[in-house]
Amino acid sequence: MSVEVLTFGCRLNAYESEAIRARASEAQLENALIINTCAVTAEAVRQSQQAIRRARREQPQRRIIITGCAAQTEPQTYAGMEEVDLVLGNSEKLSSQNFRDFGAGTGERVRVDDIMSVRETASQMVDCFEGPTKGVRAFLQVQNGCDHRCTFCVIPYARGNSRSVPMGSVIAEAKRLAASGIPELVLTGVDLTAYGPDLPGSPTLGQLVRKLLALVPQVRRLRLSSIDTIEADDILMRAIAEEERLMPHFHLSAQSGDDLILKRMKRRHRRADTISFCKSVRALRPNASFGADLIAGFPTETDAMFQRSVDLVDEAGLSSVHIFRFSPRAGTPAARMPQLDRRLVKERAARLRAKGEEATRRQRLSLVSTQQTLLVERSGMGRTECFTPVVFDLDAKPATFVRGHISGMRGDALVADVAA
Repeated sequence: MSVEVLTFGCRLNAYESEAIRARASEAQLENALIINTCAVTAEAVRQSQQAIRRARREQPQRRIIITGCAAQTEPQTYAGMEEVDLVLGNSEKLSSQNFRDFGAGTGERVRVDDIMSVRETASQMVDCFEGPTKGVRAFLQVQNGCDHRCTFCVIPYARGNSRSVPMGSVIAEAKRLAASGIPELVLTGVDLTAYGPDLPGSPTLGQLVRKLLALVPQVRRLRLSSIDTIEADDILMRAIAEEERLMPHFHLSAQSGDDLILKRMKRRHRRADTISFCKSVRALRPNASFGADLIAGFPTETDAMFQRSVDLVDEAGLSSVHIFRFSPRAGTPAARMPQLDRRLVKERAARLRAKGEEATRRQRLSLVSTQQTLLVERSGMGRTECFTPVVFDLDAKPATFVRGHISGMRGDALVADVAA
């Protein structure tokens, strides 16, 4: 039986899961399920534990390996589960030797070292990406870790301090992926806009974007997985204005629309920074769209504070929102703050989600009667430059481009008339 990798969490985890698959293959590991966990919320940890128990019930002979952020931050939680055969930390999961030792029946059952001692982020060479967009879109890790200490977040303790992949390694991997026929790359990291200060010459994310697009012309579309608006450098803003292959869809780490809550989160931006960034980018790229992460029910959040997060969706002109229900993470300052009733947190998350759905529908309707270039993900379905899904009646080949006239909506997707 082959190795299966089950991924929870972010795009960086998805990227690393492909590297894990490759390292396990190098080690000739067989009959194993590797679960790459997420630690961003207590719910994410709970879901991974559910998956472990379900996997053991359904495939009792299969060996189960747990890794990822939750394995790094609370290894004993998983070591205490009788269903688990091996626990690997975030650094250890990228070593084929650890899988080789496990397959041979040697080594410790728990291999989780101090992530803060890791000083480099290796460029993980990934030959292919599994899933529905295989051959169409690939993630490219350029940064890992985080130097900031937001009061709600455990990720720095799961990923370590910020460190960047050397620019030459990024360009080399981008060339390799593009040469394989993948037209769209997504630059990803834990704190993507923190790219570069630890490298010789202190390059910025903007410089990396410029150089990649200049040296790898085969990349037809380049996306950024997320933006911390306060870290966006001038060169990146010029790239947004001038580089047509840099896609005008930006996902913002906003977290809240209220300044006092942002201060209590220990964020470095304020409400006005989010609104100003969106306004500035739209002046450069009028067709730009924006998504954002928002947390509902942060400790001490009043009704008025919450309403400012709701209002931010309209004031910043967001077209999508990713909503997190606040959950206290052990050891974080926010866990020691006065907590809100869980029913209220759930209710606020639902209200924010509904607001986001309304904004998404409004943005999609604004594209009706426009002409759009679509990257085909599968026959009859593609994405606009702003990542909006579009369906059409044409048997087009994945990883190709078609032009379509947006004629309306069908369910959650736009509908286009595409000529053969």
